[in-house]
Amino acid sequence: MSEDIAARVAALDWSQIQQNLNDFGAATTGAVLSPAECELLAGLYAGDSGFRSRVVMARHGFGRGEYRYFAYKLPGIVEALRTALYPPLATLANHWADSTGKAVRYPASHADFLERCHAAGQTRPTPLLLQYDLGDYNCLHQDLYGEHVFPLQAAFLLSRPGVDFSGGEFVLTEQRPRMQSRAEVVPLLQGEAVIFAVNQRPVQGTRGVYRVTMRHGVSRLRFGRRHTLGVIFHDAA
Repeated sequence: MSEDIAARVAALDWSQIQQNLNDFGAATTGAVLSPAECELLAGLYAGDSGFRSRVVMARHGFGRGEYRYFAYKLPGIVEALRTALYPPLATLANHWADSTGKAVRYPASHADFLERCHAAGQTRPTPLLLQYDLGDYNCLHQDLYGEHVFPLQAAFLLSRPGVDFSGGEFVLTEQRPRMQSRAEVVPLLQGEAVIFAVNQRPVQGTRGVYRVTMRHGVSRLRFGRRHTLGVIFHDAA
């Protein structure tokens, strides 16, 4: 399983993905997971084991809907995706750090980055499954869990748009200095991921590079049920 996932991730058009991330702060992958894999992952949500916590969004003002954080040991597909996606994204993350003058460097392997997180007390896994029903939505937010934050993350759509659900679009906003915010809606296919900036991304302006702040969320579900897998690369404190 891990070798198959790694091969699929390696076959992605990483040049185009990195270009889109540089230009827009987000990029789609095309379908990476099969329908059977999506169904398997979505089916885990109702289980009694494998998770460390459950969050009902309305209780915290996060929106409506709920999500569950996986516990270690992660499911094989989730672990494989986290491991395979990290190295090409670390290359871009280091480029972004260089362009904005940040001293941080991201190691080539995800295991080494997790060692850094765990040494700082960030030991709780952050990959999660999200479930939305009719009328549910996710407010604009950022997934920041501690001192060590990897600047990119991914969300995989596990449900079939137009069949299992309607509405529930992935939404990004970009807050630019001294300008109005820009919004972008990202349509996804089942098994496809959107990769996006967690917090800030560099933008080349006429006077040099500046940072824009990114937030993401999900619009109101108008029909059915929607499941999503979130792959976050830093662990939580």
